Amino acid sequence: MCTGLNAGSRSDRCSMSDSTSTEDEDEEETTSSEPAIAALRRGHTVRISRDRLPIVYRREYSVRFCGLQKLHPFDAAKGANIYRLLKAGGLISPDSTVYTPPEVTLDELLDVHTKRYIESLKWSLNVAKIAEIPPLMFVPNCFVQRSYLRPMRYQTGGTLLAARIALQSGLGWAINLGGGFHHCSADRGGGFCPYADITLTVRMLLAGGTGIERILIIDLDAHQGNGYARDLMGDASVYILDMYNYQIYPRDHQAKLAIRRAVELKPHTDDEEYIGKLKRCLEQSLAEFQPNFIIYNAGTDVLKGDPLGLLDITPEGVMERDEIVFRAALQRAIPLAMLMSGGYLRSSARVIANSILNLRDKALLPMVQ
Repeated sequence: MCTGLNAGSRSDRCSMSDSTSTEDEDEEETTSSEPAIAALRRGHTVRISRDRLPIVYRREYSVRFCGLQKLHPFDAAKGANIYRLLKAGGLISPDSTVYTPPEVTLDELLDVHTKRYIESLKWSLNVAKIAEIPPLMFVPNCFVQRSYLRPMRYQTGGTLLAARIALQSGLGWAINLGGGFHHCSADRGGGFCPYADITLTVRMLLAGGTGIERILIIDLDAHQGNGYARDLMGDASVYILDMYNYQIYPRDHQAKLAIRRAVELKPHTDDEEYIGKLKRCLEQSLAEFQPNFIIYNAGTDVLKGDPLGLLDITPEGVMERDEIVFRAALQRAIPLAMLMSGGYLRSSARVIANSILNLRDKALLPMVQ
């Protein structure tokens, strides 16, 4: 079912730093001559260039718990694996430079998150619940900060940077090889999502004097995106198109009220049904809302065999899905930032890399040869 819901129906240090590390080699001081959105980044900002490949990644994205990360099905090195495969596929050449994001700062997080929630992350028990790794509660919080939360803060910084690149580079797109923490809201984490990177990005874009007034969130992860939905409830400048398996986590009925177009899928939905619903509902959403920015949460837990998503989409179906979204944005000249989100098969990284390479081959990534 493709359900349109209108606004009325709403169906080592132990803690993080409050400033960005100075080790990031491509950061520079913000100046008053830069576009207004750059001023939203406190302290430092990353230089954006039309001649640079708009992919965001740094090696610190990988999560390491001395093996404890293997207790969760999530591929803790997914970004690194995608990056390696994109290099092997020739998209990232030896002489090309991807964007390395700064760590999101405490001040930036507090633009959305409550102080109480951020303070709660200093307790390993709370983080263990969010990461869904129970033994983590016994790990000293210094190690939890360094090995799990700091990589997540880098990925959150990557989402903010990807949005800026899509908007400012003139290419109209950017891909963060991480992020997409769609279960985290201002005061609650969950589902391996400790920071609300999507809410943060929406707030940054709308407050930046950039001309962005209508943001479409296309959430194609297998799970309902309940975190940002709770944060953005009643915000007429945001339109949520969410396709998800309605019989799995989180089943958040309150958050569903924020979804303007809900596409509820049954377990084991196949390519034909999935692609048909996406085409129809995406077209309806674009016509109804006419966005001028797209956040694409491109989870691959829709793949057949994924232990948590429980859908039956093939790798070819994922490639066609991504083609549909990128083509729709390109045809309408709408800037798009793509995030990785969920995906719990070891094969997910290869599927994502192959899909990005397919976008290049189909000329859906402007200026990338």
